[in-house]
Amino acid sequence: MASTDSLKRFQVLSYEQVQRLDEVLQDVVPIHGRGNFPTLEVNLKDLIKVVRRTLEAEGVQVRSLRLNGGAASYILSTEHQSYNDLDLIFGVNLSEQTFSKVKDAVLDSLLHFLPEGVSKDRITQGSLKDAYVQKMVKVCNESDRWSLISLSNNRGKNVELKFVDSMRRQFEFSVDSFQIILDSLLLFYEYSEIPMNRNFYPTVIGESVFGDFDEALFHLRNKIIATRNPEEIRGGGLLKYCNLLVRDYSPASYEQIKQLERYMCSRFFIDFSDLPQQQQKLESYLTNHFIGEEQSKYEYLIILRRVVDESTVCLMGHERRQTLKLITSLAEQIQCNNNNNVTYITPHNHHHHQHNYAYSYQQLYYNNTYQHHTPNLNSYYVPPYPNANWLQCA
Repeated sequence: MASTDSLKRFQVLSYEQVQRLDEVLQDVVPIHGRGNFPTLEVNLKDLIKVVRRTLEAEGVQVRSLRLNGGAASYILSTEHQSYNDLDLIFGVNLSEQTFSKVKDAVLDSLLHFLPEGVSKDRITQGSLKDAYVQKMVKVCNESDRWSLISLSNNRGKNVELKFVDSMRRQFEFSVDSFQIILDSLLLFYEYSEIPMNRNFYPTVIGESVFGDFDEALFHLRNKIIATRNPEEIRGGGLLKYCNLLVRDYSPASYEQIKQLERYMCSRFFIDFSDLPQQQQKLESYLTNHFIGEEQSKYEYLIILRRVVDESTVCLMGHERRQTLKLITSLAEQIQCNNNNNVTYITPHNHHHHQHNYAYSYQQLYYNNTYQHHTPNLNSYYVPPYPNANWLQCA
């Protein structure tokens, strides 16, 4: 019998939330091709169906399907919020041979969405990969066995297909910990002859892998930053954290978050140890998460620079200055492109630029909404820095 604590992870979605989920799955998302390859107009519901059918034809059984990340948060939120990546999780059993079958199944599925009149006979899997795949990741060790295939979208709304056997860490902060189980809705699509309405719709379950659905939902709706077991967060957590700050999220605890900032900076510089890696990661993150938000890009870099400047304890002085210079340079380029009359941040003129840095700093840490909520500080405790054993990605 499930314990009360484990049941706290789950919640049944309301009709309005199921409606929103239906709209997301029925939406058509363009997968943009490189070179002469055409854009694929992909309905998410159909993509799931084709990939699942192709996998099962290869003997790979899909035990569950879930929607994760920003799209799941959008469905559960009470206010309109944008989202970037569409993250789909296929629960599968992965062996070394199955990894190859998963990749082949996704690439073969793309053929189904090519426009009429396109000759498919001479199109190889290699050319499909080059044309439509943004990135591929494979992780295989004792605690993690999963792969990721991200399909390209020039507007930053990539479709990410994640195939998971086991994954030690499935979220960074409570607000991105939601997973919506799709199986009941997919069965409804397949077998129901009656359209969905308020009196007739499938029971859809949401889960927060943070551990407490209500608490995570409170954080989402009140824009609060919280996490558990932060030693498991990889280097990209720093970039996500600063993204939350620029979107007016506030840390649950100032004292605990200062520890977490130092920790996240250390993890970032382990994952991205040299300047070219840092530049590539930052530019990629800005491109994918700030489509059409040039001023937000600038403000994001200002916040990132402040966090790195105040919380980095693992670098030599010259290495730290190089990274700060990189962030400053990116911010100046963006502000120059915006053609605004702003004095740019440098290590020597923080107090001169037009952005009210001190005010923003206080605003980010003291949110009136949160003053009425007493957090469970055990959720935010940051232990001493451990030895990192990093996943190998290919």
